[in-house]
Amino acid sequence: MRRLFPDPAPLDDDEGLVEAYRCPDGRWLRMDFIASLDGAITVDGVSEGLGSPGDRRVFRVLRALADVVLVGHGTAAVEGYHPVLLGSSVGRLRESIGRHPTLPIAVVSRRASLDPASSLVVDAVSPTILVTCAASDAGRRAALADAGVDVLVCGDEDVDLPTALDALADRGLEQVTCEGGPQLLRSALAAGVVDELDLSISPALVGGEARLLDGAPGGALPLSLRQVLEEDGMLFTRYSVG
Repeated sequence: MRRLFPDPAPLDDDEGLVEAYRCPDGRWLRMDFIASLDGAITVDGVSEGLGSPGDRRVFRVLRALADVVLVGHGTAAVEGYHPVLLGSSVGRLRESIGRHPTLPIAVVSRRASLDPASSLVVDAVSPTILVTCAASDAGRRAALADAGVDVLVCGDEDVDLPTALDALADRGLEQVTCEGGPQLLRSALAAGVVDELDLSISPALVGGEARLLDGAPGGALPLSLRQVLEEDGMLFTRYSVG
């Protein structure tokens, strides 16, 4: 992998990639997405068809640097999310940079749809977090809490993302990497809580699939390019938001 902008240079090891993606100290929300050249974020319903070995390395580094991974329930279900475990590639990288080997997954679900028997719950070393709202079923919330899930009720009729990020920060989870999906990206942009977009651009044209944004975020939003990496024709970009 090589850095094209700024300061062109090779990035041949994990240490260099970690330094390339470090965030400022304190609270930070980065959105991590992959898209084709025409804006599709899935092939046959999942993102794997757009990926590459380089994209998987970046994905692992962003998780290694995060305090918590934030993801919408639909994305977690479709992509087959599992907890970050001891001895995993992410865990080993986290240990190598002086961090605890596991980190929690925070699942956003307005209806508290997380299954208490899912791997995200029963196999988690760092307890999974559910981010939901008061309109969700109280019985579901109670069952998840009984199963060991940390349930955060943020908002009344819908999930209030600024309140959710405050609640995560209160738990010491300030550096947040959000992995989708497009509805969560749109909501976060509309709420004005996004600091950074990390977009992997796959050299492919896909057509009629799910798009990076499934609705307007409320007018054109200016982004500032901070970094471009390249490997095997795929571009890995970092943008400051706002």
